[in-house]
Amino acid sequence: MHPTLSPTILTKLRRPRPYPAVSILMPTHRREPDNAKDPVRLRTLLAEAKEKVQADPAVSRTDRIDVLEQLDQALSEVDLVHAEDGLAILAAPGEHQVWSFGRPAPARVVLSDTFLTRNLVAAQAAERPYWVLAVAADRVVLWGGNHERVTKEAGFGFPLERTPDMPDPQRQERTGGTPSTFRDEETKTFLRQADTEIGKVLAADTRPLYVVGDAAALALLDTVGSIAREATEQIPHGGLARADAETVRQVVEPALRSRADREIGDALAQLDTARGRHEFAAGLDEVWQAAGDGRITHLVVEEQFRTTVRDDGKHLVPAESDAPGAREDIVDEVIERSLDTGAQVTFVPDGTLADAGQVAAALRY
Repeated sequence: MHPTLSPTILTKLRRPRPYPAVSILMPTHRREPDNAKDPVRLRTLLAEAKEKVQADPAVSRTDRIDVLEQLDQALSEVDLVHAEDGLAILAAPGEHQVWSFGRPAPARVVLSDTFLTRNLVAAQAAERPYWVLAVAADRVVLWGGNHERVTKEAGFGFPLERTPDMPDPQRQERTGGTPSTFRDEETKTFLRQADTEIGKVLAADTRPLYVVGDAAALALLDTVGSIAREATEQIPHGGLARADAETVRQVVEPALRSRADREIGDALAQLDTARGRHEFAAGLDEVWQAAGDGRITHLVVEEQFRTTVRDDGKHLVPAESDAPGAREDIVDEVIERSLDTGAQVTFVPDGTLADAGQVAAALRY
């Protein structure tokens, strides 16, 4: 399965596909006994998808055979042992993808000319992804993190490594000692390369960046480029260029928590200001209509807010999940619509918006 969602990946996933682009969405479970039914549910949904493809007269024989093979290959790649909260299987002529994500998705099979991505978009926003750059004189490692885990990135040219030259005895005799590693020109060149590469990473996938290393490494990185100076935070802590994921997570955790607290405080302050200006929407129905009009500038949602509704033509009304026209992922739809129109999205702890119906927004007008 693919490891990490990013805005770049989501943009690619949302491009039009040759018909039929098949989307299979389902909730998954991390622990027993709830996860015992996941394999059965997956096989049922896969059978439903195949039946729809085979029964659709708009699908050519060639594409039908191709897509059915893509679905079988996708099934072989599903890892329910390490499941999160949601699973997406996406297949179209010539391609398939499998995504596991940390946000529940309603069971659904859709054939269209685009993949159904709203649950993936909402999950990526909720994950609060960030980068950690661990810097040493001979090794620079990039870690990708979210609210649950930190994972070493093997792409983007990282990790960067070099073998420092052995000290020159004749030079030591002339200068009276061994030169500092962080005054060495080759070290400067090496860290300048790291600065260039992390700049490419941020251009491809913009996230908060935490730079960690001992004080000398951070100081030199500041002088050779601009990325470290513009980082979300620099954390003086040596040894992380060769540390494990859990150690890295523990070191950056206080900075992450502090930043999250600031973001929540800023979001709530923006809502208060918007309320005073009468540029405020509260409750799912109001927020949904504002999202549809492209009026939301900042959406604030409680982390675990989920509800099922149907559209009666004027408003959203509560509904059972099996009722005709029921929309189980309406909150994810609002999040996707808001992001599509340039809004900022902030997730807050449950209960924070109890007086606003669990979701609220500052509006553009």
